[in-house]
Amino acid sequence: MPQTACSGTMFTTPSGFSPHLGSGPGPGPGACLADGPPITSASLDTLIQNLVPTADYYPEKAYVFTFLLSARLFIPPPELLARVCELCIKQQQLDQIRKFGPKILQLLTEWTETFPSDFRDEKMVGHLKDIIHRIAPCDEVSVLCARPIVQRLSLMSQGEESIVKVSLNASSISDKLVAFKTKPPPIQKDILSICNDPYTLAQQLTHVELEHLSRIGPEEFVQAFVQKDPLDGTQPCFSDQKKKTSNLEAYVRWFNRLCYLVATEICMPAKKKQRAQVIEFFIDVARECFNIGNFNSLMAIISGMNMSPVSRLKKTWSKAKTAKFFILEHQMDPTGNFYNYRTALRGAAHRSQTANSNRERIVIPFFSLLIKDIYFLNEGCANRLPNGHVNFEKFVELARQVGEFMTWKQVECPFEEDRAILHYLHTAPIFSEDGLYLASYESESPENQVEKDRWKALR
Repeated sequence: MPQTACSGTMFTTPSGFSPHLGSGPGPGPGACLADGPPITSASLDTLIQNLVPTADYYPEKAYVFTFLLSARLFIPPPELLARVCELCIKQQQLDQIRKFGPKILQLLTEWTETFPSDFRDEKMVGHLKDIIHRIAPCDEVSVLCARPIVQRLSLMSQGEESIVKVSLNASSISDKLVAFKTKPPPIQKDILSICNDPYTLAQQLTHVELEHLSRIGPEEFVQAFVQKDPLDGTQPCFSDQKKKTSNLEAYVRWFNRLCYLVATEICMPAKKKQRAQVIEFFIDVARECFNIGNFNSLMAIISGMNMSPVSRLKKTWSKAKTAKFFILEHQMDPTGNFYNYRTALRGAAHRSQTANSNRERIVIPFFSLLIKDIYFLNEGCANRLPNGHVNFEKFVELARQVGEFMTWKQVECPFEEDRAILHYLHTAPIFSEDGLYLASYESESPENQVEKDRWKALR
């Protein structure tokens, strides 16, 4: 069924929690310091000190990603960068700037590349420029290291307006999605008039999915579940929570739109034969999505076909060839905490790791289940231990799961865009739930008193 935006209430408890994948890329089993054991817990001050390089030390990449991802639960990014700046000044006073300057610039490069949205904050940009100003003039190496950071900041500031415009356009479109409460006029286009090849439609769905994935930053997975920590005397770090998870929520809305679009396309035709043809078409599209590794579109299609207004069309379903549909349903069966799906996802991830082409690298997870896994990880483990230390072991696992996602979202779509199909997927009017029931009852009359009462109320 369609999903709601990220919150604890959107999920049902699985039969047993397990990570989205058993193993995969991203941070390893433990983020540790150079030549040291994995960190399980530490004070926030200690973790910040471990983040900052010195003349003889640079933190492991897994540690940098894990800490920058999780630290925002305890300290706002601008404040964290200010603390980093203070520690840099102390290093500078030790007269080791030439040795540790390029290292601190390397850290800042990692930060701006992995969490670029942090630097849409004016305070962040101010602190960053302050550090660069202190370090870069000291030697030629530091000047060269600082140049990519400055260029990235410039590109980010130039792209901000276009990002806002795209977001506004997407919002205006999404407000018009549920347009009909009754059947549309006969001249209304349908999906088969736009695209009658299942593989082509699966490719275009993959375009949409990867475009959404590319916009989601790793920090949104943390910010989606920010709560007041009873052991933490500070206030939550995020005042405008909607803005902090806007891309993640837009992706959930896309999933819902695809569910309703599938259901609308099936319920819209007046003739039973045409409805059966649309069902068979979407079964083939779903199979192609599975073969591509696009599990999110696959699940949206299955969910749309299982919506009550569609599933009740028994006469229509009897005319359709559904053997392949039941096989796909089995693959996405929630039994055993989605055991079959997780097995298929693990296979797709392995194919991606050994791939020679972008076509084989595609892994698009069932996104709501990924969010659910992260939610239960967050709920099952405290952010802080009783002694006040940060439960870093929890955030190592969180970083591992988010790290997998970060690897998958970086794949460039290898399929050629079809603008007509993409435009239809984004803008075609769809039925509301009431509209779906009305169309369903007009196609096949109500069979029992409950359905008759509902139909009467809707009319």
